[in-house]
Amino acid sequence: MELRQLQYLVDVIDEASFTKAAAKAHVAQPGVSAQVRRLERELGQTLLDRSAGTVRPTQAGAAILPYARAALGAIAGIRQTADALAGLVRGHLTFGMVASISTPLVDLPSLLAGFHWEHPGIEITLLEAATDQLLAALRGGYLDIALIGLGPQPPADSIETRVLATEPIVAAVNDQHTLARRTSITLHALREHRLITLPPGTGLRARLDAACAAAGFRPQIAFEAGDPRLLAQLAAQGLGAAILPASAAADPDHLHTLDVTSPRLHGRIALAWRADHPVSPATRAFLHYAEHAAPPAPA
Repeated sequence: MELRQLQYLVDVIDEASFTKAAAKAHVAQPGVSAQVRRLERELGQTLLDRSAGTVRPTQAGAAILPYARAALGAIAGIRQTADALAGLVRGHLTFGMVASISTPLVDLPSLLAGFHWEHPGIEITLLEAATDQLLAALRGGYLDIALIGLGPQPPADSIETRVLATEPIVAAVNDQHTLARRTSITLHALREHRLITLPPGTGLRARLDAACAAAGFRPQIAFEAGDPRLLAQLAAQGLGAAILPASAAADPDHLHTLDVTSPRLHGRIALAWRADHPVSPATRAFLHYAEHAAPPAPA
């Protein structure tokens, strides 16, 4: 069994294609096919289902996949550790970003740029998804670190977090809305109004749903969108009351902002990484850099 065979197997499954896996590895497609077949013969199992339009793992292939990823990860860790001991921090950092981030309190482009200038030998891949998807990817080992929106409950014990920003969650309405004459509204009073909010799977939506459930009602959701700035624009058009971070309601015209009270809600943006698994030197270097470049938010 060779490492390249495991790498080809993982690439084919991830890309659902021998051709794409070969392009990713910069080798000819027949070479990838031949190496995977050699691995299947050695293990005595068919690992890939080639009968459909796309390539999918068989039951045996799916069972073996986590071990193949672990073996490849261990080899990468050995190489990165050796580089770190030699004073060279190299490797690859897969960074997840919550799709709904809007706060100016976290300047992610500057954070990544500063880290890149300090560690040019580390290649960075940036992915965007909802918080629940990012947490699942962290637990599965597909991400090294992520910037997430925290819900009312902390993530599972396997995830460690560092809060970088906290800001109020407010309601925003068109300046002709019936609520536009008010400066605040209780959460319970929002039950009478159509709301515009982030979709399930985001930290802010989890906080809203939990608070409404505790208050004994289900919110009337009129619109859902993944970008808080779009929520503000929809509210400015008179389509409902947007529930969003205060910073996202600062710019649009014809928008009136109300404090949400009883209870007050706050959104929190945090770095997250696996606590039950040794972090790579690249991840460790980023956490060390971020501790100084983006210190934790005050409690």
